Amino acid sequence: MGGAEESSKEEEKHKDQEEEHTKEKKKKDKKCKDEEKCEKKKKEKNPEDKKDAQKLKLKLEKLDAKMQALVTKREEILKLLNEAEQISQDSVSTQPPADTSS
Repeated sequence: MGGAEESSKEEEKHKDQEEEHTKEKKKKDKKCKDEEKCEKKKKEKNPEDKKDAQKLKLKLEKLDAKMQALVTKREEILKLLNEAEQISQDSVSTQPPADTSS
């Protein structure tokens, strides 16, 4: 039975280490608000990119691809919506009218 106690102590120790790690990570995240101190800095934009036709064409192609994907997704959602509305109308029309003469 001594082995069970040792394993539970090890589990507690492991949990404590995980908690300390998450606390340190949260502290680090708070420090990262100041961009100079943060290890992960945003990629600096090159002002020349706005004048480079090749890079602008690439950006435009990426946007077009994203827009096309969104249009396709929109069409699918509209189709599902129309089907759902049709089903709800069919279920309402197939139900017999409520008897109100009682």
